[in-house]
Amino acid sequence: MAWQNPSSEKVKEILETAKTIAVVGLSKNPDRTSYQISKIMQENGYKIIPVNPTVDEVLGEKAYATLEELPEEVDIINVFRRPEFLPDIAEDAAKTNCRVFWAQQGVVNQEAYDYLTERGFTVIMDLCIKVQHAVLGVSGK
Repeated sequence: MAWQNPSSEKVKEILETAKTIAVVGLSKNPDRTSYQISKIMQENGYKIIPVNPTVDEVLGEKAYATLEELPEEVDIINVFRRPEFLPDIAEDAAKTNCRVFWAQQGVVNQEAYDYLTERGFTVIMDLCIKVQHAVLGVSGK
């Protein structure tokens, strides 16, 4: 089945109930989109956990090399990686307790979508989490 995002109502519910977001591919470079969006989400009250093996800390939070290393549960896995990396990230995501996988705007991978939906994930692709937060009128944390 072709990938399909959940309804706007479901996306809003996810954003309203989420507290912690693991950001795969979060860069420490303030000019990168992953940094800018994560900073705004952090300013809106979400705890951001960087997942990037090339950095030690981003936005004042300790970074982890993989999703499996996370010391706490997260509500959303937000991915800033190219589409071809999504299947491997999906496999790592399936080993966590999180059940929301969000690939940023412009990022779609059918294989990852199928793998995750078969495992009970809500999968959101090709949407910017910051834009959805603003457009859907999600109240601050």
